[in-house]
Amino acid sequence: MSFALPWLLLLVPVPFLVHWLVPPAVRRRPALKVPFMSRVSGSIPGGGDGTKHRVGMKWLPMLLWVLLVVAMARPQRVDPPIERSLPTRDLLLLIDLSTSMTKEDFTNAAGQPVDRLVAVKEVVGEFLAKRDGDRVGLVVFGSSAFLQVPFTTDLDLSRQLLGEAAIGMAGPRTALGDAIGLGIHLFEDSQMEVQTIIALTDGNDTESKVPPVEASRIARDRGITIHAVAVGDPETVGEEKLDEATLKEVASTSGGTYSLAMNRDELEQIYTKLDEVETTEVEVVRDYPRSDLFFWPLGLAVGMAGLAAAIRSGRRRRHDGREKEHRMRVNARTFDLEVDAS
Repeated sequence: MSFALPWLLLLVPVPFLVHWLVPPAVRRRPALKVPFMSRVSGSIPGGGDGTKHRVGMKWLPMLLWVLLVVAMARPQRVDPPIERSLPTRDLLLLIDLSTSMTKEDFTNAAGQPVDRLVAVKEVVGEFLAKRDGDRVGLVVFGSSAFLQVPFTTDLDLSRQLLGEAAIGMAGPRTALGDAIGLGIHLFEDSQMEVQTIIALTDGNDTESKVPPVEASRIARDRGITIHAVAVGDPETVGEEKLDEATLKEVASTSGGTYSLAMNRDELEQIYTKLDEVETTEVEVVRDYPRSDLFFWPLGLAVGMAGLAAAIRSGRRRRHDGREKEHRMRVNARTFDLEVDAS
């Protein structure tokens, strides 16, 4: 229970103070003394002095004043709060879909051999499930980089579209630098103070128009942190060779971390550590719905005023009737006096 305009309650004692502090007005009227008035006027039958009625009517306006002031102060019932979580971080995942991700040197949760992308989907999916309070986006890259999921708080949608990603859909090669560049562009409209990229790749950048290290410098200048996660065997040779040196420099330049996952267990540990580093901070907004109750004191005041008016009207009619009967009796007595005098 609360009041929208509680300061109006200061008006409640005003009429009481006036009644107690201001002296009543005194009216002086001339009077004519008639010695035999009692014989002429008598008394109005059932009239009474109406003292109790007058006392009640004196306090009624004050009570009505209190009810009206309470109604103007707008009493409200405060309902249970409605809580809403606001995102505090933008997190962008870069997932490598080059053909080297087809190598089956990982295992799934059941211990069965699977290719690298399947293991990545499982681990990253579990990671996304813990990101409540973040806006998450997804970029897939191969020979080119493409936006798979724009920043959203719908984590179920992000996991679903991650599951629909397929090896080779972005081209056979690796363009990590272009993926970072696309991520930087996506962050341009972000209003979040914390902006993070987690880049996962298993190959050497061979297709980017912007070198990954140069892209990481731009990200650093924009306040974006990049965590690099390498997947696969660093001993691989050829075009699929894992360029650890570049990935380490990309991470260190932007203030992030570098991790190497040789199998699913190591990949899971890396994302567990990233979950600890990139802790989710949830900003909770509480709204307290309010229901107005002013109509209760207002309705009570109107009802009491109407009832008092009806009672007063009834009393007036009865009084007028008795007064009419009294005048008739006075006229009759006056006539009798005149007859006696004659």
